[in-house]
Order: sequence, then C-alpha cells, then structure tokens
Amino acid sequence: MNVKISRGLGVIAVLYFTANFNAQNRGNDTLTKEQKIEEVVMIGYGTQKKSNVTGAISSIKASDLEDVPAGRPEQVLQGRAAGVSVISNSGQPGSTATIRVRGITSFGAGSNDPLWVVDGIVVDNIGWLNQSDIENMEILKDGASAAIYGVSAAKGVILITTKKGAKGRLNLSYNGFLGVGSAAKKLDLLNATQYATIINEARTNDGNSPLFANPSSYGKGTDWQKEIFNSAQRMSHEFSINGGNDKSTFYSSFGYYEQEGIVMRDISNYKRINARLNSTHKVFDFLTIGQTFAYTHTKSQGVNANDEFGGPLSSAVNLDPITPVVVTDGIANQPFPSDYNSPYIVRDANGNPYGISHYVNQEMSNPLAFKQTQMGRSNWSDDIIANVFAELKLSKNFTFKSSMNGKLSYWGNQAFTPLFYLGPSNKQDSFNSLFRQTEKKFEWSTENTVTYQKRFGQHNLNVLLGQGYYEYNISSGQNIRYTNQPVNNWWDASFNFDTPAENISGEAWDGLRTHKASYFARVVYDYANKYLFTGTIRRDGSSKFGANNHWGNFPAMSLGWNVSNEDFWPQNNIVNSLKIRGGYGVLGNDAIDDFQFANALSAGSNYTFGDNIIRTGYAPSTLENPDLKWERTSQFNIAADLKLFKNFDLTVDFYRKKSTDILRRVELPGYLGLINNPWRNIGDMNNNGVEVSLGYKKNWGDFGFSANGNFSYLQNEITRLEDDKEYVNFASFQSMGTVSRLQVGAPYGSFYGYQNLGVFQNQAEIDAYTNANGALIQPNAKPGDFKRLDANGDGKIDENDYVNLGNSLPKYTFGLTLNFNYKNFDLMVFAQGQAGNKIFQGLRRLDIQNANYQTAILDRWTGEGTSNTVARVTMDDPNQNYTRMSDYYLQKGDYLRLKLVQIGYTLPKEVSQTIGASKVRFYVTGENLITFTKYTGYDPEIAGGDTFGIDRAYYPQARTFLFGASVQF
Repeated sequence: MNVKISRGLGVIAVLYFTANFNAQNRGNDTLTKEQKIEEVVMIGYGTQKKSNVTGAISSIKASDLEDVPAGRPEQVLQGRAAGVSVISNSGQPGSTATIRVRGITSFGAGSNDPLWVVDGIVVDNIGWLNQSDIENMEILKDGASAAIYGVSAAKGVILITTKKGAKGRLNLSYNGFLGVGSAAKKLDLLNATQYATIINEARTNDGNSPLFANPSSYGKGTDWQKEIFNSAQRMSHEFSINGGNDKSTFYSSFGYYEQEGIVMRDISNYKRINARLNSTHKVFDFLTIGQTFAYTHTKSQGVNANDEFGGPLSSAVNLDPITPVVVTDGIANQPFPSDYNSPYIVRDANGNPYGISHYVNQEMSNPLAFKQTQMGRSNWSDDIIANVFAELKLSKNFTFKSSMNGKLSYWGNQAFTPLFYLGPSNKQDSFNSLFRQTEKKFEWSTENTVTYQKRFGQHNLNVLLGQGYYEYNISSGQNIRYTNQPVNNWWDASFNFDTPAENISGEAWDGLRTHKASYFARVVYDYANKYLFTGTIRRDGSSKFGANNHWGNFPAMSLGWNVSNEDFWPQNNIVNSLKIRGGYGVLGNDAIDDFQFANALSAGSNYTFGDNIIRTGYAPSTLENPDLKWERTSQFNIAADLKLFKNFDLTVDFYRKKSTDILRRVELPGYLGLINNPWRNIGDMNNNGVEVSLGYKKNWGDFGFSANGNFSYLQNEITRLEDDKEYVNFASFQSMGTVSRLQVGAPYGSFYGYQNLGVFQNQAEIDAYTNANGALIQPNAKPGDFKRLDANGDGKIDENDYVNLGNSLPKYTFGLTLNFNYKNFDLMVFAQGQAGNKIFQGLRRLDIQNANYQTAILDRWTGEGTSNTVARVTMDDPNQNYTRMSDYYLQKGDYLRLKLVQIGYTLPKEVSQTIGASKVRFYVTGENLITFTKYTGYDPEIAGGDTFGIDRAYYPQARTFLFGASVQF
C-alpha cells in the first residue's frame, strides 16, 4: 500500500504544479453567484448537497459537455472522472465505447458495462441521447452510493438528467459544427520489392526454391492502405427551445448528426436524428405532473472493425503489394490470367476487373472490389423512450411520487448479396440474395416512492421508501430472404419482384419475457452539517433465478465527517475545508440468459429410431440448477475531500471491491448431449484501487484559468475459479489458440505464452541448451529461431511452459483538462491516457503463409549476430516462432493523447444583440492531434468489449478538425 500511496502522491504533486503554473503571486478571486450556490448532485431517487455526500460520486455538468463535439455522449466521460475507464471500441462512426467503473466486476455474466439511468429510466445504452440535452451526469462508483439500485448496480451506475425548462422568456439555442477527419497513422508495411525478398528468403530457409525471380523488378507496388483510407466528413446540428411560466415549463430539442468513416466511407457511415420534449406542470399547489419523451432514428453501415478474418482493414494489412488495384492492361497480360476466369469478377466503372491476388487468398480480398459487394447493406433503429410522473405533496414533510417508464425499440438490417468472385476462397457464384430482418422490443417499469424530510434543530433527516416493478424483453422478430433476383445490383434489387416460393425463406421468433420486483429504502441524516450518515437497503426479486434464490438483499451504509465545520477547526489559508467519508455496500449482478436455472427443452435435436429416417425432436438445453443465484459484489471505500489554498479541490479515494459467486458457464463433456453448457456460481475476484482528482480555478481581471486532473490506479486479481481450477482459457487468436487466461492469482485476461530468451545465433547454442539428461530442450530449432524458457523445468518446451506475460487491463488511467479565457477568447486543452498494460498485436494472418509483413520483419535474424529479438523468416516454422503465443507479439499499451484542443471566440454583446442573440460563439476544434506511444499498430486505445488488448486490425480513430458555432437567443 505504501507504494500505491507514493504513486498517488507523486501524481498529486504533478497535477498541483501544472495547475499552479503561472498562477503564483496573483490577485484574489471574487466569488461568483454560481460559486456561492451550494452544488447539488443526483444520488438516485433524489438529490443531496455535494458537501454532505458520503459516497464516491463523480459529477459532470452540462458546462463540461457543451464544448466537446463527441459522436456519442458516453465518449465525453473519457479522462474526466477518476476510476472510470472509457476506451473506444472502434473509430468506426457510431461505434460504442467500453466503459468500466472501478475495474472488471464479472467474467461471465453479461458485459461489465455500468447501469445507465436516464431521467429515472433504466436503458441499455445512451447512443440515442442528444449530448446537448444532458444537464448533468453522476457516476455512482462505490457500493454505498450505488446500492439503491441493488442487483443491477455491481458494475457501477451512471445517472443522467436531461435539461428541463425554466420560467421566463423563451430561449432558443443552436450548436453545430462541420469538420473533416483522416487517418492519424498508417502502418509501415513491406513494399513489393521488400515483400518478394522476404517471401523468397522464407522459402529458401525451408529448403524450397524462391517464388519471385527478380524482387527488385516489382518496385514499390500497391499501397493498399492508400486505397482504403479517405478523408471523412462529420457534422452536427442541435436546436433547443425552452421556457415557461409559474405553472408550466418545457424543454424541446432536435438534433441531426452525420459522420463518414475514414475507412471506405461508402460502406462506413452513420446518421442519427433526435427529438425530445420534456415538460412539467403544477396542476395544484400540492400536485405536479410531468413527462420526458425522446425519439431517435439511426442508420449506419460498417466494416469489420476489429476482425482479422476479412474486411478492408485486414485485407489492406495482409494483401501482397504485387497485386494491382485494377487490371488496366488486359487479363491476358496478367501473370496468372486463370485467376480471372469467373464471369462474376467485380469490375470498376470503366469495366476493368479489380485485381485478384494469386498469393494471398482465403477471406482476404481486394478492398475496392469488396466494397462493391457491400453497398446494399445497412442497419437501422428507432427508439422511443418516455416517462410520465406525478408528484403529490401530502404535507409539509411528506412527498409521494409515482412514475411510469417505457422504452419501445425497433431495429433491423437489410443486405443484398450479388453474384461475385473476389478469389477462390471468397466468392458467391450460385445465387444472389436480398435479405431483411426486423425486430422490436418493449420494456416498461413503474416506481413509487414516499419521501419524508424534516429539519429539527441542527438535525436534518431524509427518509425514502420505494417500490418498483419492471418488465423486460417483450420482444419479437422475423426475417425473410429472396434468392435468385433477376438483377445483380443493390439499387435495383426489390422484394416486389415476382419470386417463386422455392426462392423465399424466412423465420420468426418471440423473446422470453422476464420481470423483476423491488423494494428499497434509504435514510440520510446529518447533524449540523458535521456528522453524516446514509443507510440503504434494496430487496430485488427476479424471474431469472429459481425458487431457492428468487430474492436478494443489498444493504449499504456510509459515514462522513465535515471536520472543517467543527468549532475547533482553525480558520486558515491552507486547508480551507476537509471532509472524511467511508462506506460499505453489497451490490448484485443478474446479467445471464433467461431461465438458466431450469432444464428447458429445445428443438433441433433430431434422431433416427431404427428406420434411418430423421425425426424432429427436443432435448434438454442445459442442466437444472435451482441453487443458481446472484453474483455479489461488496465494496469498501474510504476517502477525503479537501479544499486547499482557496482555489484547489482535492479528492482522494481508496477502495476494495470483491466479487463473489461470479456467474459463468462451465464446460461439460459433449457426450451429455446438452445444447448449452450450464451456468454456475464459480468464481471470485478482487479490484483494489486509488483515485485522485484535483481541480484549480482562479481569475485575474480579464484572465481566467482552471485545471482539472484525475489519476486512477487499479489492481485486479482473480482469487477463485470453478472446481479449484488453476486457470481457464479466455481469448484465442487464429490458429495460435489461447493467448490469454483467467488464472487464479493473476489479473483478468492476462496474456500467457512462451517467454523468449533471445535468438539462437548458431548450432552450438542449440546444442548447449539441454535438460538434465543431456537431451536438447528445443530439438526442432535451427540457428535464427527463438530460444524459449523451460518454465517448469521438465526439459522440454510445450504449453506447460506458458508464463504470465502481462496484463491486458490498464493499471493507470489519467486525464487533464486546462481552460484559459481572456476577455472574449477561450482555449481548452484536454489530454488523456493510460499505462501499465500490454497489447497483443495480431495484425498478420498466421494461416496465410504469403501474407504481408510490417517493416519490423526487416530486422529479422539473417546470420550470426544480426538480431536477438526477431527470429528468422520461415514458412514451415518448425520451432513455432510465429505460430505460438510468445512475448514477441506483446507491446506496451501506454499512451498519452492530446485528445482535444479548442479555440473559441465570443462576439461582444453589442454585436450579437444586433441579430437578436444573447450570445454568439465560434470555435475551432482539433481532435486526436498527437498520440505519444511506443505501440506500432494503428491505435493503442484497444478495447473490444470484455476482451481487452487484442488488436485484430483495429479501426483507428480519426484525427479531425472542426469548425463550429453556438448561438443563444
């Protein structure tokens, strides 16, 4: 713990120096009206003064969001809240982000995404939300603050409140931007001459003849990355109007967002339309009613974002640079004209066939030809999210509130697959098809709360009692496919063609409806704003579990002490205020498939009964387990909040989080005949961490400056697995097999493989590497091959020698925001990053021997003394240098990114008022300008859901420049 504390104090010192830089010996600030008003935060089913909060809650206000032109609202969390890791899943337009609150909580039951609550409505994502509609976001990070949400809160809770109207004149606002993005980095790949040289050398090393007679004759060849990357437009327009009177207020908004992808924008793009109406009405002095309503429509196209098995990115990395993009000098003049025999080869607008690689096949294909086969594919969704509520003031101290919440979603996709030929392993030459799928889902809930609030003397008491009922997955879907269309292009394809019945197929299904009931209570008490107490209990019952474990209880308690409010606290200019707080809470997780406790029957298990005729039958889908129960996550948090030197706000949190009875499917022998492996409570895991947030704000006349920095340290460890296993395999990669494990005593998803001890420089070194019996430890090795550690000392190299090679989870995350303003000018600089993790760079297809390489292969071993880090090139690879997991594939994932720089100018009031506006601001923004990293792939920010750190041809984030304006009337 001393090491962790020293690291945290070191970061505090750095942030202190940064925030205090150029701010020495300046004048004193005058408190603004906003600063004098005590800040209030959402705590779930209510609010609380920030000075009296006893839980670990990070708050982000509308003012923190309005100048950040993010594509999805969750991305603005990145680098802005300690203990909250936000990693982009892809640079593809519309892509989500992987968000983790205080580490990984589970390794089997659903994702580790936090619970999203928007205006009291639990939703599965916030991609439908217009960023400008957000009033504030609160992240409930510890057990004490999140326990009010019980079984759904183990992975953290993010509360979002949207803007409401205010009485007074109508206010009209506009915020929009237009910009262009491009790839910030390209890989260093072999050109045609280098490629031919390396392939020849690999074949020669295996005792085969060279493939290319004269490598230098190929020149530089085709730059496939140049063919797939393009500039990409991005725009956003957001309008809002709000106002009201003493009886009614409203807020209404409309938004349009469009983004093209930097990888083949014709098949990588995203559009979103939002509309919202919030209103509140005071019917009587004792009765207030209101509603929120939001509608969102999205349409998108996408390419394989992180997949080594095909797609433009993977193909651009692996295709040989010898193959031309387009054949313009006739097929007969090609070295292998038989490659173009198919009548379905794809051609450009001039009728020229796109180049087909003779050397690199399987899923790899010419990206420009591939694009032509994908043009008719798209995804869409329509989401309606609504809430109505009534609040009844029963007396001076009692308030009753009832709400009804609902979400109705429609989504689907459509695709036309033409007859095409991209290569011998990548073709569709028997029929074309037109496909459409549509699905819908409705979920609703009702919640009722009674609140008692009373101040007597210096005692302040708030008691909440609540009840909720929730219905999930009222859903259905269907799809249909028409084959052998009389056309072979997507723009002419139609379901209106008269199609024979034998060319029509489809299916339909209904979802499994589930429900949950809850009872909850909370007591918040303080005495003289000095001694603080919060106690919470929630009881949840779910249809996902059997009779033995329908119900679960989730208690929490937290205490706080505002030390600086004590009479003995001396007035001083160093520590202006101090609050110490601590808490403990138990949370749950039930994110498993429905009804997995039961032994249900499933169709599709057909059988023959002696007459060789297949009979349609049913079989058990899994094994019954009436003792299946919730995952439980208990969390202890202790923290201090300080105000220093009048201008610094410092928060330090220490936490220990333990997940027990983790849900995961267990592997059973295939002879049991089960369709699905059963769920069991089989694991435990710990997350321990430190969080530091430091803010500074000061004004000197016309000049103002603020800085907000945060730093987090996380230590994750798996402590138990099923049946006392030492480890279970986790992520795999191509033919290499498993590359990471869930292992007791190691962090989640740690990389395991061979530890390389260098490269054998000669036969004598191979002969000297022997076991106790004098036998060679690596008998298949040749000079130039990797020397591997015999980790278990058994005198041979096999997978029993796999060792822990590094952690895929970042140990450290950090962010820093600097704001400067001088008169009408403003400047914002935002940087964020992470450290302490490894990335598996899996960009090359191992099962395609002639796939291209990065230029790092030029540092390979070619003779004694030439390299001790990169093995010789070989096709057969008898020593398994490149076909088995080793530290060769791992690189440091540390990075620091200049995420955003924005310069703005606000017109003088006398100028803006000439057009009837109260404020007009113009700004220029640069995103992802510079990334400091040693990682050699496209982008070190690698998420991929719950499988962190595996780069399978990651879609990189764009470097973008935007021009925008905001106007308020």
